[in-house]
Amino acid sequence: MTSSASRPTSPTPSVGAPRAEIGVIGGSGLYEFLDEHETVEVDTPFGAPSDPLVVGEVSGRRVAFVARHGKGHRFAPHQVNYRANLWALRAVGVRQVIAPCAVGSLRAEHGPGTFVVPDQIIDRTWGRAHTFYDVEGPVVHVGFADPYCPRGRAVAVAAARGSAHDVADGGTLVVINGPRFSSRAESRMNQQAGGTIVGMTTMPEAVLARELAMCFTSLAMVTDYDSGIDGGAAVTHEEVMRVFARNVEDLKVVLRDVIAGLPTAEPDATATCPCRHSLDGIELPFPIPGR
Repeated sequence: MTSSASRPTSPTPSVGAPRAEIGVIGGSGLYEFLDEHETVEVDTPFGAPSDPLVVGEVSGRRVAFVARHGKGHRFAPHQVNYRANLWALRAVGVRQVIAPCAVGSLRAEHGPGTFVVPDQIIDRTWGRAHTFYDVEGPVVHVGFADPYCPRGRAVAVAAARGSAHDVADGGTLVVINGPRFSSRAESRMNQQAGGTIVGMTTMPEAVLARELAMCFTSLAMVTDYDSGIDGGAAVTHEEVMRVFARNVEDLKVVLRDVIAGLPTAEPDATATCPCRHSLDGIELPFPIPGR
């Protein structure tokens, strides 16, 4: 537990650092998503992000990108500094976050290459820092009944439907700790619990975004059937990477369409999205960027 004497203070990007309105937390194959960009170092009270932020323009919008696993994929899912990543994005002005991810399917109808825009989460991770507010002072409870931004989801579904891929509007993403894949028994359990897809990274990203009053949208690409659903072959790292590499260019096109379609920046007082009001009326133990 962090003591009140070491409460976080707002991070300070370098003087004159570029600002962004949309954040993308990307994985393998997306490190060069921005063609022209500036690198921004943000010193967060939770340590360094996975990599320095890369800020540039996509589809006429100012976008900040952070490589979730770091360049070279050097951080396993349970080692990612999720708090630093989200805090750094908020510090440069981001209020809407898109988080593409590779997932396994728990449903026979959602085969490899399917885009899923989930609307629910089951969190099966452990040992990760799941909150910014683990300090002495006012206790902070945020609503999480609907983990994803409704406006962001609508834009992502429409963009995905413009591709040649199958699209699932809604579904439950089961987040496991990794880095190992599930056993067959675990896959059956997750399926029986109502899971649609399974991944390793969306938690605690989604709840940390909510704790900073940021909109959060996942765009999941199915790369495999998790642990041989329905008796098929077990998932392998090589197969996951092969399918992702085959589809990553299509994912980039969809991402650009999502970025173009997201609402323009709004002041907090007049923002209509419920995500932006997640901290309304809550006494916080320390200031957060831009609030």
